[in-house]
Amino acid sequence: MIRIGIIGDISSGKSYVANNFGYPVFSADQEVSKLYKKDKKIFYKLKKILPKHITIFPIDKNEIINAILSNKGNLEKIVKVVHHEIRNKLKQFIKKNKYKKVVILDIPLLLENKINNEKDILVFVQAKRINIENKLKKRKNFNLRLYKKFRKIQLSPAYKKSKSNFIIKNDFTKKNVTKGIENILRRIL
Repeated sequence: MIRIGIIGDISSGKSYVANNFGYPVFSADQEVSKLYKKDKKIFYKLKKILPKHITIFPIDKNEIINAILSNKGNLEKIVKVVHHEIRNKLKQFIKKNKYKKVVILDIPLLLENKINNEKDILVFVQAKRINIENKLKKRKNFNLRLYKKFRKIQLSPAYKKSKSNFIIKNDFTKKNVTKGIENILRRIL
């Protein structure tokens, strides 16, 4: 099985690229969302460490946001609890897809949390800063303070790019993304 990790800056189009490969995708963001909605064990763990912020199940994303914004250490606490479970979900995904030729890993903190394997093929999604900022501003409930907190826990785009095997230049058109994916698959399969 070939594991392709999709990395890049916040809002560079990583999920869009991942979903256009045509192979099974492990989306950490979707898994986290499911945990907040369905996993009482995660709720109780977060409630225990953040009792002033996490009060209702299913977990309200606004409670998570408020916890992160109220104290710089809260983001690390949340990541520690949630990421342990995400690793378990990833193991289940890999086991379920062990006979697939390729799997795609759409995990925003892939390198930061050392989830990647040495043999993984890393694809950096490169987008112009102005395009990313325009995309972010269009997001419902975009919060600049929250964005800056997430930027602080991520490795720099330049570092991620230097660790990548391939680069897809995302101009937010399907044509360029498809061309980049086809080129990668031609070279690795």
